[in-house]
Amino acid sequence: MTFLRGQNRGPARRSLIAGIAAASAAVAAGLYRFTDLFVKHYPPTPYDDVLAALLDREQAARFGASVPPGALDAKGLAAKLRTILKPDGLVAAAKADAAAGRVIEVDGWVVPQSVALISALAAKV
Repeated sequence: MTFLRGQNRGPARRSLIAGIAAASAAVAAGLYRFTDLFVKHYPPTPYDDVLAALLDREQAARFGASVPPGALDAKGLAAKLRTILKPDGLVAAAKADAAAGRVIEVDGWVVPQSVALISALAAKV
C-alpha cells in the first residue's frame, strides 16, 4: 500500500511545478509586452529607424526641446540623421562630430551635433 501512495505524488508534484512555471512565464510575457517595467514601448512613428539609436526617447525629447531651432522639420532632421548614423551608429557619429569640432551648445552643455539633432527629432515627434 505505501508503495502505491509514493508513486502518486511524483506526477502530481511535476504537474504543479509545470503549472507554476507556465503561469510565471505568462505573467512575465504580459509584463514585458503591456508595461514599461522591462523595456519602454513607444507609439510607432515614421522615424523609428532613426530613433532606435536612443536608449530613452523621453529624456532625449526633454533635452531636444532646448536645442536651438533650426530650419529643418522632423522629415528633414530624419533624412540628415539617416546619412549621419548609417555607417556606424550614434556613438561613432558623436565621436566623429566631437573630433571634427561640430558641436552645439544646449542649455550650457556642449554636445556633438548628431546628439543634438537626434534629440531635436525626438522632441518634434
